[in-house]
Amino acid sequence: ANPAPVCVLDEVDAPLDDANVDRFCAMLDEMSRETETKFIIITHHALTMSRMNRLYGVTMIERGVSQLVSVDLSKAEQLAAAE
Repeated sequence: ANPAPVCVLDEVDAPLDDANVDRFCAMLDEMSRETETKFIIITHHALTMSRMNRLYGVTMIERGVSQLVSVDLSKAEQLAAAE
């Protein structure tokens, strides 16, 4: 399909400074609006994570037991504002 329905990006923001991470995220926003492509971004950069709609992560509460965690950032903002 053209454009691709899903695009996976792995740590592409790692070598960027904060200004360029902001530009990168703005470019992703524009591309996702114009093409309806869904982007899956693997990152450890806090600025990139703060600009995403949903976060997925893995946590280990006790040794050897992993758990998948999902956070919808727009709902989290609504909950925080309500308190």
